[in-house]
Amino acid sequence: MDHDGFGFSPWTGAQSYIGVNYGEVADNLPSPDATARLVKSTTISKVRLYGVDAGVIRAFAGTGVSLVVGVANGEIPAIAADPAAAAGWLAGNVLPFIPASTISVVAVGNEVLESGDAALAAALLPAMQNLRAAAVAAGDGAAAIRFSTVNTMAVLAQSDPPSTGAFHPEVTAQLQQILAFLSRTSAPFMINPYPYFAYQSDPRPDTLAFCLFQPNAGRVDAGSRIRYTNMFDAQVDAVKSALGRSGFGNVEIVVAETGWPTKGDPTEAGATVDNARAYVSNLVAHLRSGAGTPLMPGKPVDTYLFALYDEDLKPGPASERSFGLYHTDLSMAYDAGLTTTATSGGGGGTGASVQQPTKGGSGWCVASVGATDAQLQTDMDYACSQVGVDCGAIQPGGACFQPNTVRAHAAYAMNQLYQAAGGHPWNCDFRQSATLTSSNPSYGSCVFTGGQ
Repeated sequence: MDHDGFGFSPWTGAQSYIGVNYGEVADNLPSPDATARLVKSTTISKVRLYGVDAGVIRAFAGTGVSLVVGVANGEIPAIAADPAAAAGWLAGNVLPFIPASTISVVAVGNEVLESGDAALAAALLPAMQNLRAAAVAAGDGAAAIRFSTVNTMAVLAQSDPPSTGAFHPEVTAQLQQILAFLSRTSAPFMINPYPYFAYQSDPRPDTLAFCLFQPNAGRVDAGSRIRYTNMFDAQVDAVKSALGRSGFGNVEIVVAETGWPTKGDPTEAGATVDNARAYVSNLVAHLRSGAGTPLMPGKPVDTYLFALYDEDLKPGPASERSFGLYHTDLSMAYDAGLTTTATSGGGGGTGASVQQPTKGGSGWCVASVGATDAQLQTDMDYACSQVGVDCGAIQPGGACFQPNTVRAHAAYAMNQLYQAAGGHPWNCDFRQSATLTSSNPSYGSCVFTGGQ
């Protein structure tokens, strides 16, 4: 690992666009079977491994969860040099497990182009080509597997504003050939956008709100004139622009990693449980809305959250060991809105469960007493701009237009967003300009959704 909106749609079970990374740099991980049960209790439908773990792959057999497996960087040169080595790798690491387990993608190497190893980078495409040829030759289920590689945002020389997105000159020549391969084989371009690291480089309150999908003034892309309301969309669209600039705008983007740490060293701004919960839960709500990004509207980007568990043996700053959605006793690190059924904890854990989200939360979200009209106007504009939020009632002639005050209109809009996002307490924050109430604020023919 390296360096919006809240819409609503009801769901049951797994969702095709939500995945999770299963890192194993730890000495206290649950059993593969316990992990498979945990994942099946959530809306997660895909799991990415960083290598090949036979026990984990077998544990997901018959579950309907699709897997990404990885070729280690150290294995790339031999596979690139000899088609027989590629066939051998496939025979040992993929063919024994399919079709019982679903392997959708083989990620050939991790962050190779940014490794600084020119020889390794040069071997990347030949390795991908040899593995692909071996899969086609093997036929049956293997022929449907896609071969790609995972990149960090460092492959972009320019990403702000998104319309200027362009790949780094040092990797452009190799990337052009890799992108041609991906396009020809219908394989995705895999990238790791991390708004957390963007915040680290610019730790201001406005940047934090932009990174956490919280109300903010937005950032206008001077090139496209698009107003971005969150960093995730901005980063993904920068990649989309770079692909288009390279002539491969048709290649699908898959977010191979994104997440937020629950804790960090004293120098790591923003690494808290509250921020992690806000980022991941709001990202999940954004994906569920189906809004997509401004440059790719109407379809959620396939996204693998980082990570399933904390990894206690990872080197580096404390944040590197603190990205887990779950503790290794199977209890939740925080509620990301992913769980659909109760899970039983193991190893002394408490377990955790979340009621299936429904349209409308508990109580109502209204303007707080100390909020200014300026704050409320910004929050109202933000809420009404989000997919799934209908502010027609506070338009002239609407049931809630009177009283025609910023405070009254903002209360209606903020409650609409709170209910649409799932009704979690953190959906009613708005930088502390909103508060939850158990008193129904409806009046006359003006009905505020909620109160369950």
